[in-house]
Amino acid sequence: ALSYDQFIAWTKALAEGTGGPKFGFPAGPRGLKHRFFQGFLLPSYTGSTVTEFRSAEAEVAWNKFKELWAYTNPASTGYGFMQEQLLTEEVWVAFDHVARIADAFNQRPDDFVAFPAPAGPKGRAFMPVLAGIAVPTTAPDKAQALALVAFMLKPETQIATLRATNFFPVIATDMPADMPPSVRASAAAIAAMTGAADALPALLPMGLGDKGGQFSQIYTDTFERIVLNGQPVRAVLDEEAAVLRALMIEANAPCWAPDAASDGPCPVK
Repeated sequence: ALSYDQFIAWTKALAEGTGGPKFGFPAGPRGLKHRFFQGFLLPSYTGSTVTEFRSAEAEVAWNKFKELWAYTNPASTGYGFMQEQLLTEEVWVAFDHVARIADAFNQRPDDFVAFPAPAGPKGRAFMPVLAGIAVPTTAPDKAQALALVAFMLKPETQIATLRATNFFPVIATDMPADMPPSVRASAAAIAAMTGAADALPALLPMGLGDKGGQFSQIYTDTFERIVLNGQPVRAVLDEEAAVLRALMIEANAPCWAPDAASDGPCPVK
């Protein structure tokens, strides 16, 4: 049940107690940094992914991340999957997707612990990934297609998927006792996070069509300008908000949670 303030205090203590920064963040080309900003940090401070992009609360969030960056291993700009740096002990604490830290838990199950994402003033934001399966009306064999859907939703198929990918079941099912250490550790942390009183799900960007990459690039550009290049937070948010607003209008993409539903393109205040 950490807050971002407590998390920053922890990383500061780690840096001062060990002689160097021990927090790792996947800020490299293959890292999921944009998902952290979209689904965790910004919603925790603004309760929004799009509408409050340039709000005063967003300014606070980016300044908080600048504080955290002071205690982040500078090599993070090259990090992708954080399991590698955890195993080499280049970092001791890291943020990443459950599937991208699995090897650390599986290789050294007694050396690592998983815990929920920190919380901000608006709640403990996190990004659940909801995947849907549909059958087109033009399917040549609708019955066989529906049979495949039914097979994918069987408990045993969901467990097999979990074993292979660390992607958790979308249906209620009992976990076998022989699951890998990474699954056991992640399952407990995910249950604590999603079941927390201040849980704030922030969905993946949707309705953007082929412009999803451009949407994520706005968050990446904002991070690089503010945190890596030291540009003023307010000026950067104002400029990037204009880019985001134009993109939402061009894509005609309505809002998704945690933003309130919109009639037409999701507004950027």
